[in-house]
Amino acid sequence: MKTVLFDMDGTLHYMDQDKFTKEYFGNLCAYFAPKGYDPEKLAKGVVKGTYAMAANDGSKTNKDVFWQTFAEFFGGDVCSHTEFFEEFYINEFNKAKDTCHPFDGADGLIKSLKAKGYKIVLATNPVFPMIAHYNRIKWANLDKDDFDYITSYENSHFCKPNPLYYKEILEVTGTKAEDAVMVGNDVTEDMAAEKAGIKTYLVTDCLINRKNEDISKYLNGSFEEMANYLKNL
Repeated sequence: MKTVLFDMDGTLHYMDQDKFTKEYFGNLCAYFAPKGYDPEKLAKGVVKGTYAMAANDGSKTNKDVFWQTFAEFFGGDVCSHTEFFEEFYINEFNKAKDTCHPFDGADGLIKSLKAKGYKIVLATNPVFPMIAHYNRIKWANLDKDDFDYITSYENSHFCKPNPLYYKEILEVTGTKAEDAVMVGNDVTEDMAAEKAGIKTYLVTDCLINRKNEDISKYLNGSFEEMANYLKNL
């Protein structure tokens, strides 16, 4: 094993997904309303852009797909306001920090793996800009420099659960599928790494299993059990 891919939410820190989504959109709309953005239309535009990224065929970055879709829906000179969005993710986005808390031992686990020479990838779904991921990393009491590669909407051409998302990570990091393991808490999105030939570990503390799959077919356990597994590779 040479490379470990980690999901973020529910894997390296606990997150209440429903609470985060409500907080995120609430803060987004509150920030942009004084700038002339209709809150309901703004939220719908972001959702449309996110769905478009999920369906990306790889011909463009997720960022380009998002902004093309968002601009077509919203109209006007919305693309000239990208600095507003950057400011939001630098500052206001952090108001959602209280929807999550770090898992004890996450920092120690990452550092121990790096000390052994493993390449560490933050394989979080690339639907946010990198600056947003940098902030989310801090929410988990981690540092962006803990990771050798971080997927974001700027550098990715696919999203989970598309196996091509994982294959792109392998290509960029120079890793063979048999030398990698994907750790995550979402059965649909994270275990899809197996379709790219990558080993998987399903973290069950904040399990997401939308299709009620039998998870016994996956190597699985709590965060602590996962950490012990990786430390003994």
